[in-house]
Formats: sequence, structure tokens, C-alpha cells
Amino acid sequence: MSDEDYLISEENGNVLSKDLARKDINVRPPWYFGTGFLLFWVLLFFAVVIPLFYRLPTALTIEDDNKGEFIGDRAYNTLNNLVNIGPKVVGSTANEVDTVLFLLNELVEIRKVLRQDYFTMEIDIQRPSGALRYSNMLNMYQGVQNIIVKLSSKNSTSESYLLVNSHFDSQPTSPAAGDDGFMVATMLEVLRVMATTQQPFEHPVVFLFNGAEETALQASHGFITQHKWAPNCKAVVNLDCAGSGGRDILFQSGPSHPWLVDYYKKSAKHPFATTLGEEVFQSGVIPSDTDFAAFVQYGHIPGLDIAQVINGYIYHTKYDRIDVIPRGAMQNTGDNILSLVRALANATELHDTEAHEEGHAVFFDFLGLFFISYSDQTGQILNYCAAVTMLILVFISMWRMSAVSSLSLVHVLKRISILLALQILALVLGLALPLLVACIFDSFGSSLTYFSSLSLLIGLYVCPSLIGMSLPITIYYQLKRKNKLPFPHHLQLALHSWAVVLALLAIGLTAYGLRSVYIITILIIFYGSSLALNLLTTFHDRGYSWTGLLMLSQVMPFLYSSYRIYLFLVVVIPMSGRAGSSMNPDLVISLLAALGAIMSFGFLMPLINMFRRPYLIVLCILSVTAITVILATGTQIGFPYRPKASSERVSYQHVRKIFYEYDGTISKDESGYLFSFQDRREAAPMMMRMAGAENMIHDCDKHMMCGVPLYDERWVDNRLEGVWLPREKPIEPPAKTELTLLSKTILENNTTARFEFKLVGPDHMSLFIQPYEDDFVAVSDWSFERSYLEDPPPHPLSYHIYFTYGIDTSPLEFYLDISKPNGDFNVPLFQLGVSGHYIGSKGDALSLEFAESFPDYAVLVDWPSSYDRYIF
Repeated sequence: MSDEDYLISEENGNVLSKDLARKDINVRPPWYFGTGFLLFWVLLFFAVVIPLFYRLPTALTIEDDNKGEFIGDRAYNTLNNLVNIGPKVVGSTANEVDTVLFLLNELVEIRKVLRQDYFTMEIDIQRPSGALRYSNMLNMYQGVQNIIVKLSSKNSTSESYLLVNSHFDSQPTSPAAGDDGFMVATMLEVLRVMATTQQPFEHPVVFLFNGAEETALQASHGFITQHKWAPNCKAVVNLDCAGSGGRDILFQSGPSHPWLVDYYKKSAKHPFATTLGEEVFQSGVIPSDTDFAAFVQYGHIPGLDIAQVINGYIYHTKYDRIDVIPRGAMQNTGDNILSLVRALANATELHDTEAHEEGHAVFFDFLGLFFISYSDQTGQILNYCAAVTMLILVFISMWRMSAVSSLSLVHVLKRISILLALQILALVLGLALPLLVACIFDSFGSSLTYFSSLSLLIGLYVCPSLIGMSLPITIYYQLKRKNKLPFPHHLQLALHSWAVVLALLAIGLTAYGLRSVYIITILIIFYGSSLALNLLTTFHDRGYSWTGLLMLSQVMPFLYSSYRIYLFLVVVIPMSGRAGSSMNPDLVISLLAALGAIMSFGFLMPLINMFRRPYLIVLCILSVTAITVILATGTQIGFPYRPKASSERVSYQHVRKIFYEYDGTISKDESGYLFSFQDRREAAPMMMRMAGAENMIHDCDKHMMCGVPLYDERWVDNRLEGVWLPREKPIEPPAKTELTLLSKTILENNTTARFEFKLVGPDHMSLFIQPYEDDFVAVSDWSFERSYLEDPPPHPLSYHIYFTYGIDTSPLEFYLDISKPNGDFNVPLFQLGVSGHYIGSKGDALSLEFAESFPDYAVLVDWPSSYDRYIF
């Protein structure tokens, strides 16, 4: 008897329903085939996604020269020489003298081989001073350095320049092979190839080697606001690193200039990009910034922001060395940048970029094999059309089921309504269960267990998400064994309900304005294609025949979804080790893993119900989670840190703080180590070394800016989680940071007093200013940026003037105008805190001994500092 005969019998009575159910069970494969089914997709990920993700080209050698191509070996050797200079902190001799001389020598060598019959090459050294607001502080700089090269074709008459930028300064202790020596060496080789190849270009190219990016974008701000060539720069290619040794990714474009992405699409030999990265980065979730922000905000020029992102564990550490960078990585980036710069240097749009400001672009690569881009408007149309088409196909499918099974369409609609509610519940559970695991681990002090062992993510977060996705449907099918609709059709309805959820999400998120909805659209298009083919071939109505086309259609979206989420995990997990201790990073990582599981397995998990006893498959997944939890909590596999490879970042200062009262007496003179922990576990892994440590939160309630030398905006943001470890022996900084009151003058209105000061100290200093507001005292004017005074930081923060100097070490002279309505200026008016940071010094013998007591998996960034609090 055929399935249709059974259905007709059921129409006449319910006698054969049990037999039909039994027949469905008998034709289903055993449950262990279901585990093999899921294992196939896991193996597909490791066999295809991982190799392509880390694939790199072979570096060209010197023998391949004179072909107009990027020579990876030469760039690699240049990088090696640059890294040998050591850490290049702004203000240090290494940065301001040695690196500048190195770059100038490299440029002289390029000029010697310049094709003078084709090109002209101008070199300029800029030493700007200025200020910009960054976060809640005023970021001042004095005499930072830029090395700037303009390469022009002799026959060019264009007044529009292309800007290419990277920075040569570094964080303390970092040799900066990745951030950003990699891109500096890449730029030098691109410049050399372009200067020595007979390929003229229409627009001059300005290569900016800036010497102060790590100090909150100072040198790029100095260039774009002050240099003579800056007004002619109409677009920028910014090059930076948040990792080292992989493929370079385009993660920001525009804004509002989609033609730039078109040029990347045409020219990039090894495409690696995603609109999703742009939207995530610009949301502020990523705790980082690049010079791209300065060019866009202060220069109002569009561009492309490209970076290295693999192996972020070594970013800003002493392990950022050349030995972790394969030569193929440099060839990969060089091929892309050389082709891109050449293309943009001939772009007709550069003549009038404002005329091509046409909204945003949607862009992404597929496994690095090819690149897709289109306008935001096209993306919206595509999203809406795909979603509506999907809804129509689902309706046609339901109508077909009704016709074939001789059941009413209302009956089928009731079934899909139930399944739709279950799919929404599955979506919620698929997100909630991983988040629950993250919260439980954090409550027991076991966050970051995956930090060094990414494979733990499968059991900790992916498997709970799969369980949440499968439970509602599986339980429903186990309880609902009697059903007039044939089970293959009923199973299709489960997939249709997920397609409906995705279609509604696509419509809603597109209306909200998200461009990264394209990921959902990909899922819809491929499922809709398989459904359309199944309907046309009538596989739709022949038992489980439709599953073949369905599974085939899921290969591409599975590969793309898992590839894209893996990228974000590779980028974000190392960042979770430096994002501060106030937030539980496991929540972010678990959410990413859950989203990856949902996008990759959304149309696959319901298929476990094709197999007998699908609950056993769910139990197998649960067992993987249980084993992973045991490994993560009971073995060294779950310990987050590894020496050299994935270290714990420990950032602290050796502080001498002195509080001067109004009459000049000293009320406090203390020494100690001030910690700003960068990950969730804080001091827990090294508690034996932190005996006697005190949380700073009580000092933050009592004193201006916690009464300590908060270094920059990150130290300020993380101040409430700061830790103070007292030290009996006084710390003696290498030099004295001296604040001198030059004069105090009552101005003509008799309600304002002007205080003039001179500040002498190291290359990194901060001023904290806070008037006594109870006496209606206010800072009415000063010699600093006026806009910062008019828009002060939110309470309880004080004014924070962050000051850095490069080659110009002259003292900082400034004035403060203090107003008071009653004109009584012979009482305390304001507090002034002065901090000096002696970066590069390792402190005294006791500080060195303290540093040596840390475990080998800890990477230290520390320096002596002073803090003097005055009352005037």
C-alpha cells in the first residue's frame, strides 16, 4: 500500500494511523547515523574552512624582481631591520631618532633607483603640535613626527592625492613586528615597486609614516589638520594591525563612498572583508581604534581601513616579533595593497569624491576565493525580495502538502503555526543556554577557559546552542506521534517555520538599517532554491527524497556562516584578554558561538528527527558538553594562559604619590604598585603575589581621579577595578616631574584669577583639574582647547589633559582662569594633579625583584610614575 493509500485510509478513519507511524519509524535510519550526520558537518568545517582561512601565498624572492610585483622577501628583510630597533614609544630615542633615521635611509635608497623619467618623489618631515579630544580626555601632543613621501607621475596634473598611512611607533615593551612594523615595511616595498616600474598613475600618492598612533592618533591628527598636502588628500588607505601573521582584512570603508569597495573588489588578489566587521567595529564593541577615525573625523575624507587580525594574543606585547610572521603573510598583504593603491591612484572618482557620496556598500568574501559587493540600496531590495519569495514558496509548499495528503490547508497552517512557535522557542534556547553556561562559569571564577584552547568552544557553547535549537522540535515530534500529515511533510514544516523566522528577521533588520542582514539573506536564498527545486521535481512529495537537495544546498551557507563566525572568534577572543575586568567576556564569546551554531545548523538540526530515537542524538551532544566542562574545569586544558603563545597581560605602575595641601604641607606620601587588570580573572591567577592589595574603589570615592596617575582613557575607564599594592620602601622615579606656579593674577573684573604654570617632566604626563564647586568656583578659561572646557567629562571625572611630546622636549606652559562670584581668592579654589610616566624604565632593584616573581605566562607592561596632588 502506498503512502497516499494510507492517507486516504486515515481520511476514512483513524485505524491506520499507528501503522503509518510505525512505517515512518521503520524506514528511518538508526540514531547513530544522526550523530554521523552532524559529525560530517563538523569535519567539513575543519577540512575546508580552517585550511582556507589560514591559506597564504608563497612569498616572491629577489630573483622575481623587475616584474612590477611586490617582493615579500625584501619587505620581510626590511621588517626585520625595523624590528631590531626595539620598542618605539613616542618620545623615546628609538622612536624619535633611530626609527626616523632608518626610514629616511630606506627612502634615500628608493630614491636612488627611482625612474626619474616617469616619477618625482618628495620627502618631508613634519613635527606637528596640537590637541584633540579622545574619549573623556584632551589629548595634547608636541613635536611628534611624521615622515611623508609624495610620489607623482611627471605627466600628472591632478590636484587630488591618494593617502596611504601606517604608524611606526609602538606600545611599551613591544618590538612591533605586527603593530605596525608589518604595514610600514609593506608601504616601503609598495613605494619601491611603484617608483621603479614603468606604470604611471593619474593621481599623486602620499605615503604617510606617522610616529604617534599609539598615543591616541596624535600624528595622524597632526598631519590631516596641519600638513600642506593634507587638503589635497581625497581618499585614504589606512593600514594597521591588531594581530600578526595572517591575512589582511578590509573591516571599514567609506563612510558613504561605495565606489571604494568596488576598487577593492577589482584589485585585491586575496580578498578578505566583511560588512559585518565594519558594523561591529563602528558600534564600539571592539576596544580599539585606528588612524582611520582621525582622517574621517578631522579630514572629512573617505577611505578603506585594512588590518592584520590573526594571532591577536601577541598584540602590544614583547612577543610581537618577526619570528611569528610567515613570509607568505607579507606577500598576501603586499599583493593586495600594491594592486589597490595602483587602482585608486587611477580612480576617476578621486577628482571629485563628494559627487560619488552615494550611501554605504555591502561587501564580503567567500572563503577568500572571491569577493561580492553591491550598494546598500541593492542590498535592501535583495533582502526584501528574498524574504518575500521565501514566504511565497513556503505557502506553495503548504498548499502542495494539503493537495497531496487530501488535508485542508487550514490543518497544515495549524501545524506550521505550532512549529513556528517552537522554532522561536528554539532560537531563544539556542542563544540562552550558551549564555547560561557563560554566567555559571564566571560565577565560579572560571571565565576565559577557552582563551588558549579554542576547541573548548564546541563543547562549552556550540553544543548547548545545538541542544537548545533541537529540544523543542524533538520533544514535540516524540509526543506528537499521531498525525494525519505524513511525517516527511511534517518535518519539512519544521524547516519552513525556521525559514519564516529568518524571513521576518531579514525584513525587520533591513528596515532597521543593518547591512549585515546579507548573511540571513544567503541562508534564505539557498534554502529557497532547494525548496523550489524540490517542488519542481516533485521530490517534495516523495518521502524523504527532498532531503538530498536540501543538504546539498546547505553546504555553501554552512561554509560561509562558520567561516565568518570563526573569523570573529579568532579576532575577539584575544581581545577578551585586554578588554578590562569589568565585563564578563564569556557572554560575548558564547553569544558569537551561539550565533554561529544557529546560522550554520538552523536548517540542519531538525533533520535529526529523520533518524530513530533522535533524543539519543541530543544526549550525545549533551555528553560532549559534559566532557568539555570536566576538561575545562578539572584539567590544565581549561587554564587560560600559556607562556609566549597566549599570555596574561599584567599592566601596572610603580607609583610614588604625594598630596600637597593648600599651605604646602604634605598630607600623604605613599609608594606602591597600581594595577589595571586587563582581563576578567584579574589577580586571581597570581594571588600569592598580591597579598595586601587593596581595591581602588574607596579611593575613587574620596579623591579626584582616585588619587593615582591614571595613564590614559583605558586606565580611567577601568579605574573602579584598579588595585593598589602598598610598598614600604619609597619609589624614586628616574627624574622629577616639576610643576611651577609662575604667577597668580587677579583680572580686571575682580571675579577671576589667572594662574600661570610651567610643567617639566617625561614624555608622557597628565594634568587633572577639579575646582571646588561647593564655593561656586569654575574654570572659566584656559590655554588648552576651548571646546573641551565647554564640554567637560561627566561627573565624577575631572578635566584630564593627556600630554605627550616627541622630538620637542620644551616645557609645557599653560594658564587657568578661575572664576568665583565673591572674588575671594585667598582660599582653596581647585585641585591640580600632575602625573609623570617614565615609560621604558624598569624601576629600582625592588621593582625588578617584584617583576621576576610573576609566572612565566604573565607578560608585564610596567613603568615608574609619579603623582603630585596640589591645592591652589
